Amino acid sequence: MNSKKLTIMKYTFEIVLIILLSFMYYLNKPVSTPKVIYIPQGSINKIITQMRDKNYNVSKLDALLLRLIGSPQSGWINLSVTRSTRGDFLYKLTKAKAALQNVTLIPGETTYIFLNQLSKNLNLDRDKLQREYEKYSEGMPEGLFVPNTYRMPIGITERQLISLLINMSKRQMKNLSQKLFGTYNEKKWFQYVAIASVIQKESANVEEMPLVSSVIYNRIKKGMKLQMDGTLNYGKYSHVKVTPKRIREDKSIYNTYKYSGVPEIPVCNVSFDAITAAVFPAKTEYLYFMKSKNGTHDFTRYYSTHLRNIKRATK
Repeated sequence: MNSKKLTIMKYTFEIVLIILLSFMYYLNKPVSTPKVIYIPQGSINKIITQMRDKNYNVSKLDALLLRLIGSPQSGWINLSVTRSTRGDFLYKLTKAKAALQNVTLIPGETTYIFLNQLSKNLNLDRDKLQREYEKYSEGMPEGLFVPNTYRMPIGITERQLISLLINMSKRQMKNLSQKLFGTYNEKKWFQYVAIASVIQKESANVEEMPLVSSVIYNRIKKGMKLQMDGTLNYGKYSHVKVTPKRIREDKSIYNTYKYSGVPEIPVCNVSFDAITAAVFPAKTEYLYFMKSKNGTHDFTRYYSTHLRNIKRATK
């Protein structure tokens, strides 16, 4: 073998060695990420592009390496750590999965109670959840979440969770607004959410919602106070029985025995049925309603009939 061939082999070996060492160095570089991340569906290039858009430290070289390691799984990935080597990070993208926990927000429930539930079910810090909610809620303390069953990954951070739930809810609200009005006006929308929250708290079922809505509009039109107990089931009082003492002493904006009109801020998180009822109330002359013994409400235009309904229900 002549010296020229030996020289070529030597340089080839050195180049291959440099490439291998570079790859080893690259794969051992530290990567910082949240413990739990979401991988969208799509090609490897699309996934890498979206991860870069979220400020994850990934590159086109990672796309190449993933073609050798395997395709990332779509969905929630639990990396278990916030700092790992790039090699371990890429491997976990293809193998790891996050355990999911169902969390259900019932229509009519308050954000205060829902945050308690999230803290307990997902083992999160309640105070941090509150701070993150206040950060992302843009001054709206109630009514931002759409009641639903959400599958949330165990290990998600308080910031990720609140941001995710609010963004998901906003998209759903905008979609419904487009169907109802052909557009989305946030100020107008939450005026309806405020009305819907009273409807949600007061109605025994979905069928009653347009009737309760009509009572609200009819009383406002006549200059009557709403005087509805459900408005006092706000925040931490969501499941607390409203008593005459509470009505006398509560000085919040939610006391419709003291203050006229619908509270400016929603009482609770509402269903789309309640919002639809707020937009399209039934055409009635009802001014009163009273829960009957069977759990539904008796509606009437006349106060004398309302008194008889009360007497019959409390016998």
